[in-house]
Amino acid sequence: MAFVLDASVVLAWLLPDERSGFAQKLMMRAARERPRAPSLLVLEVGNALLQAERRTRLRRAARLELLEAFTALPIALEPVSADAMLRAAELAANHSLTIYDACYLELAIARSYALATFDRALGNAARSEGVGVLDHAGA
Repeated sequence: MAFVLDASVVLAWLLPDERSGFAQKLMMRAARERPRAPSLLVLEVGNALLQAERRTRLRRAARLELLEAFTALPIALEPVSADAMLRAAELAANHSLTIYDACYLELAIARSYALATFDRALGNAARSEGVGVLDHAGA
């Protein structure tokens, strides 16, 4: 079954100092199930990699290689409509999330998919909304 994938999982797969076995398993699953994500995922991942370079966690060449690896991932990106943003804004207000994070939750709710995240607050919000969570806890 497809699932919604957030930036925390992608970055745990991409960044050498954040890699985890569970992120590797989720990315292998992604190859089979083609997860969904709001289109803002590309901006979040791109920005996080740029920040990692600026903080000397990555060299420029490594950042560019990781961006290329990211764009090759089989993730179905869905545009964030105005209606989806309004629903996400309400979720963000209800659960003390950023609207960015709430967009992942909104998509999971809209599609009736589980949410893969390593963000504790987002995972807790998803659980309180009745959304299944794929995280380090092993759901």
